[in-house]
Amino acid sequence: MLKVKDTLRSTVHLTFDGRVIKAYHGPNARERFDNELRVLAHLQAAGCPFVPRVLESDPSVPRIVTTNCGQRVEHLDEARRAEVFAELERYGVRHDDPQTHNVTYRNADGRFCVIDFEFATLMPSQS
Repeated sequence: MLKVKDTLRSTVHLTFDGRVIKAYHGPNARERFDNELRVLAHLQAAGCPFVPRVLESDPSVPRIVTTNCGQRVEHLDEARRAEVFAELERYGVRHDDPQTHNVTYRNADGRFCVIDFEFATLMPSQS
């Protein structure tokens, strides 16, 4: 496993078979875990093709395992970044941290994807 993120709020590992394991810790870990699961379930039900899919979750830890959405993007122009997050809103989700570090690039289909939904919100018409 490769550790790709280790902050006060979460640790993220990438497995050799392509899964992403995210463990939540720090302030409000359980609430952030619950929120990310709720938002990702909504996006999956809505058919959003550019976000991770939850493969398993463990609320006792709390921890989720998702599909991999590609490699982190180092540089993304402002117009393209805004376009990616605006497309997400068409699926009823406001990311609340629409920064380049939450965008990945999936080589398989040449698609920008969005990750890290622990602070995202369902838009009012979607709740």
